[in-house]
Amino acid sequence: MKFKTIAGLIGLVAVLGFLAPPVIKLQKIALALVVLIGAGMAAYEFFEGLREKDD
Repeated sequence: MKFKTIAGLIGLVAVLGFLAPPVIKLQKIALALVVLIGAGMAAYEFFEGLREKDD
């Protein structure tokens, strides 16, 4: 359980770190919205993965 949580958080931070520089540099609203939607979907998947039982 702890590994799953830590690995998921590292993954979320990595995704945000990867997607943030283009958004900051280009400063386009449409790009920022697409990145926020993608980050939200990744966060949702992370929380859903934490709620399901481990095998």
